[in-house]
Amino acid sequence: MKNMSQKERQQMMLNAPVHKVIPKLAVPSIISMLITAIYNMADTFFVSQIGTSASGAVGVIFSAMAIIQAVAFMIGMGSGTNVSQALGAGDTEKAKRYAATGFFTAFIVGVIIMLLGLANIDPLVRFLGATETIAPYARDYAQYIFFGAPFIMCSFAMNNLLRFEGLAFYGMIGITSGGILNMVLDPILIFGFGMGTAGAALATAISQFVSFAVLLIMTNTKPDAIKISIKNFRPTLAMYGRIINNGFPSLGRQGIASVATIILNTTAGAYGDAAIAAMAIVSRFVMFINSTVIGIGQGFQPVCSFSFGAGKYARVREAFFFCLKVTTILLTVLAVCSFLLSESIVTVFRRDDPLVIEIGTLALRLQILTLPLWGFIVMSNMLTQSIGYGIRATIISTARQGLFLIPALLVLPRMFGLLGLQMAQPVSDALSCCLTFVIVSGILKELKQKETKTL
Repeated sequence: MKNMSQKERQQMMLNAPVHKVIPKLAVPSIISMLITAIYNMADTFFVSQIGTSASGAVGVIFSAMAIIQAVAFMIGMGSGTNVSQALGAGDTEKAKRYAATGFFTAFIVGVIIMLLGLANIDPLVRFLGATETIAPYARDYAQYIFFGAPFIMCSFAMNNLLRFEGLAFYGMIGITSGGILNMVLDPILIFGFGMGTAGAALATAISQFVSFAVLLIMTNTKPDAIKISIKNFRPTLAMYGRIINNGFPSLGRQGIASVATIILNTTAGAYGDAAIAAMAIVSRFVMFINSTVIGIGQGFQPVCSFSFGAGKYARVREAFFFCLKVTTILLTVLAVCSFLLSESIVTVFRRDDPLVIEIGTLALRLQILTLPLWGFIVMSNMLTQSIGYGIRATIISTARQGLFLIPALLVLPRMFGLLGLQMAQPVSDALSCCLTFVIVSGILKELKQKETKTL
């Protein structure tokens, strides 16, 4: 598939059976997502060996990293969906312009984030929820993350562009190479060079630069990929409008999730560093599970965008229900296994702190109760975003980690104390699923009507 011409890929997207083409596209995306989640967990694991406060620092700065990733995903997915729809309609020149606009915009925004972050690092770590004891570790971790911001932004943007071209295999190579390097560098820099939390952040920055370099080389040397060229960087307000419309759900989802994480860390701080560390561990493990679902969704998105751009609405619906079935079955199996092993999972990260284990085990078990619902929520978000339903996609994307989670974090701990903090996410999941059902039912009916008109 990676050696197909653009015309052959277009035919595959529009005509190959969805149960065959989506797994082909999803496997590289799943591997990329899992590698990213694994090296994030590796950071948490190695830093946790330093101490509970250091472990909490990773959770605090994770919200800043999530904001960087959110902006990158908005640009990458916003430009990527337009690339995919342009290719589906046979307009290669338009696709090239959107690809260049996405890449260079990501780099410029990354430089701005780097400069602002480094200039305001001390008040920023406090704002993100660092306690007096966590703040020094958080500052060490944050400075290298900001240095790497331009390359982190471009890596995520290029990975999304390649995915929407149907070239997830190339994206997998770039992300995987950086991820493996990160896991190798973590213990060397943290313990071998005695850099502590700064070593974990430097490992992440270096690995993201390597991913950036690999992705850029593959994008500009592979004959089947759209080249990134400065001559095609001719953005217009209309182009940015379409990029923002299609990409804003990603910014909304991850951006508001970052706000929720800040509130989570601030609320957890009332119960001590152990609570912050425990919730950070649970968040990283849950992200690991969710990465598989997102990987499947990323395999679905190019098929969805190509088909919608070509007016093949029945194929859009068929692909959606196929992915929904696969993810729901997968998540149900993972939920049972994770529930039974919850205490062991948390213990791996912080074996020497019984309080972290106690808080984290219950929080993980409560979150796992709603795990089977995630497939429907994620696939619905992917569907609405890929077909350009920006407002409804944003509502779905922000519901689980924002619209419902933030109020839950503000209300439930006041009512139930620490238990309220632990149950906030599953309550948000259940409410988000209900809202998503209402929205997506209407969209599926719209697609059915369009399908009938084209017959």
